[in-house]
Amino acid sequence: MDERDIRILQAIAQLGTGSPDEIADHTEIPKSTVHYRLTKLNDAGVVTNDLFDIDLEKLGLDITVVTEVIAEYDDQYHKQVGKKLGEIEGVNQVYFTMGDTDFIVISHLSNREMVHRLISDYERIDEVKRTSSRFVIETMKNEPNPLNDFESETLLEEAREME
Repeated sequence: MDERDIRILQAIAQLGTGSPDEIADHTEIPKSTVHYRLTKLNDAGVVTNDLFDIDLEKLGLDITVVTEVIAEYDDQYHKQVGKKLGEIEGVNQVYFTMGDTDFIVISHLSNREMVHRLISDYERIDEVKRTSSRFVIETMKNEPNPLNDFESETLLEEAREME
């Protein structure tokens, strides 16, 4: 991965599209090169799909709930419990974490009834000992693409270290 690849990936993140035309205009990299590089990045598994970000609030999913889950420790429990948490309707992200909390779960819901059902679904999982949920009052940052949080040079340095 080189500087052009990084510039293309950042353009995708900033523009919200994988269109070779738009990326070429934005980066001043020739369209044929952009197309070739996108194919290589896709083949390498770096680019995994065409992204279309959705405004969840406009869909009525404007309640964000962050839940800490404490689970009963057992061999490979994180895989079993994580899978069960991920299968609950409304759960968008499940993270197995270090420290006092076993899992952080993010959900986007539309009303209090959905929140109540979510908490009830957590309680139905035998391995879950305790949960602590919080409502998000205001989102201060929601960058859907982490590449937008890095300078090009930082990403390039990391890519070189991986070679």
